[in-house]
Amino acid sequence: MAPYTQLYVHLVWATWDRLPLIAPEVEPRLYAALAEKCRVLGCQLLAIGGVADHVHMLVGFPTTITIAKLVGEIKGASSHLMTHEIAPGAFFKWQGSYGAFTVSQHSIATVIAYIDNQKEHHRDATIRAEFEIMSTEPRGNAEH
Repeated sequence: MAPYTQLYVHLVWATWDRLPLIAPEVEPRLYAALAEKCRVLGCQLLAIGGVADHVHMLVGFPTTITIAKLVGEIKGASSHLMTHEIAPGAFFKWQGSYGAFTVSQHSIATVIAYIDNQKEHHRDATIRAEFEIMSTEPRGNAEH
């Protein structure tokens, strides 16, 4: 019998120094690249959203990949695409750290709704937006 898993992670990371580098005109291509890399890695992208200085993803992932590898591969591929195809010559860089939060199956719909409504959350400056700042800032010995 093959192993059966239900592994979901809510990922969030920011642009370098939280600069507003994700312009509306590049967002669809950037998000498509993130989604494609998930697919290539054998992951299921359930939601993606964000604002000019950070991105959220809800991903179902197999046991064959670690969260660190998943995030590293996604960030690396999307950064390369941004600097070589989408906006060559323009500065683009992700910060080194990220937030990763496990999600239970019964919470998936809530997390998807939260990710899908990122622009509204940030326009209204909700408390959750403050939490995102704290969860994506390097702390202690975290990678910068």
